[in-house]
Amino acid sequence: MATSSAASDLATRMHELVRSGVDMGKDRLKPVSSPFWAGLVKAGTQCWLDTGDIAAAEKSWTSEFSGLTTNNTLLNKEVQTGVYDTFIPEVAKLVSTLDKKQEVLEIAFALNARHGLRLVSRFGSWVSVELHTDLANDLERSLAYGLRYHAICPERFIVKVPMTPSGLIAARKLGERGIPVNLTLGFSARHNFLTTAVAKPRYCNVFLGRLGAYISDFKLGDAKMVGEKALWASQNTIRQMNGGKTLQIAASLREPSQLETLAGCDVITMPTPVAEGGVKTLKGVWSDHAKANLAVAVPNPEKLRLNTLWDISDNEKKLIESLTAKQPESGAELLERIRSGGCADLFPKLSSEDQAAIVKDGKIPKHERWAARIASGEVAIDTLLNLAALGSFTTDQAALDARIQKNMGA
Repeated sequence: MATSSAASDLATRMHELVRSGVDMGKDRLKPVSSPFWAGLVKAGTQCWLDTGDIAAAEKSWTSEFSGLTTNNTLLNKEVQTGVYDTFIPEVAKLVSTLDKKQEVLEIAFALNARHGLRLVSRFGSWVSVELHTDLANDLERSLAYGLRYHAICPERFIVKVPMTPSGLIAARKLGERGIPVNLTLGFSARHNFLTTAVAKPRYCNVFLGRLGAYISDFKLGDAKMVGEKALWASQNTIRQMNGGKTLQIAASLREPSQLETLAGCDVITMPTPVAEGGVKTLKGVWSDHAKANLAVAVPNPEKLRLNTLWDISDNEKKLIESLTAKQPESGAELLERIRSGGCADLFPKLSSEDQAAIVKDGKIPKHERWAARIASGEVAIDTLLNLAALGSFTTDQAALDARIQKNMGA
């Protein structure tokens, strides 16, 4: 294991290498204003693009856009094009004395930071950069890498931390140091009720497209407005809690029409096809939908426990009161208090077989595998989608790591 002095020296040299050759203003895009997007901003929404593809982002970017979200999946797409095949060996030389696992972790960090810097340089925007999935349950290393991200670009980087017990604690500790955090992989109002109470991040998420996909993929009813209802319940909940200190992001959009129902959300991060489709197909007449009464047409919602997506139970309220009065200091402590507080379905105990099945199924877990356990209260749809999202990002991270290993000796 490297000494603290050696680790500090490596971080300094990595910082210098990542920033080398990136002129933070030389190639800045000069966007024009769009009345279409200006109307959405006027309705109270920050407009972000959900992409790491610079060329694709340039086509949709106007002066109303202020942020970009990246993740392991989006970065992997960029790395697989070969654009960083010469950069990887440079970083590999710097970290050649480390063991192979740590070496790959450092190179993945460098790639995220380097690509994030290129996005900042081109667009001058906020950019969310994500921690390696191996850190999801590692409080100390999540904190260490979050601090290093911030040091590389303190003026524009937002550190993305996944919603796990350790991730929630790491996010709070980063925030206490003044570092903006995007607490990702949230799927419900209760997720972000917990997130806001424990982590107090700058941003939290509802991945509403995946909620809709869960309902539609398994023919459980009309998926329309399921994700949107969860999103608005979440934003209204967190605004009541802290008066807007944590901002709500609408993520995982699938269709341009969703933009209209999401107008007034704090932040919308949209894939470039959704942004392009919105300009082509929508009228650009926006109104704040925060108080809209959205109807969901799903038969037997009790069996699916759909209320867990937008309601806060009495046990969850009592849990938050307890956590607010005395904050947990570790992921293990938080997990124990969640389970002993009668909220175990937020982070249930699952067998290794269950966990493997979630990873195998991809972003949307197969409902038939979980239907009885959802109905019984052991797990919930937001639980499963959170675990599936982390699993799918881990799969994409593995593909990225494989590319790294292939090019380390190039």
